[in-house]
Amino acid sequence: MHGRPLEMILTPGQQHDCTVADRLIDFITGDACLADGSYDTNAILDELHQRGIEAVIPSGQERKKKRRHDKELYKQRYLVECFFHSLKRFRRIATRYEKTAACYAAMVCVACTWLWT
Repeated sequence: MHGRPLEMILTPGQQHDCTVADRLIDFITGDACLADGSYDTNAILDELHQRGIEAVIPSGQERKKKRRHDKELYKQRYLVECFFHSLKRFRRIATRYEKTAACYAAMVCVACTWLWT
C-alpha cells in the first residue's frame, strides 16, 4: 500500500517491535511480508510460512546460515522507511509529548491521516 500504515500496535519504548509481529501478521493482505532483519525470528518465519505468505526478510546478524530473500522485492521497503521519516517530522510524534499511550496513539493516527492525504 505504497508504504502507508494499515494497522498500528503501540508498544512500550523498551519492548522490541517483533514481540507483537504475530498480531500484525493478521493484517497482511498480500502474498509477501517485507520486514527488516530484526524480524528474522523462527516464530515469525514459521507463522508466515503457515499462512502461505512469502517472507522477504533478510537474515539477521545472529543467524549463522543466511537465508535467501527476494532483493528486488525488498527494495519496496524503502517506501515504508520514507513514511516513517515523514511521520517523525512531526515534532510531537518524534519527541512523544503525550503522556499517555492513548493520547500518543491518537496523535500518531492524526499524523498518519495527514500524511495519507
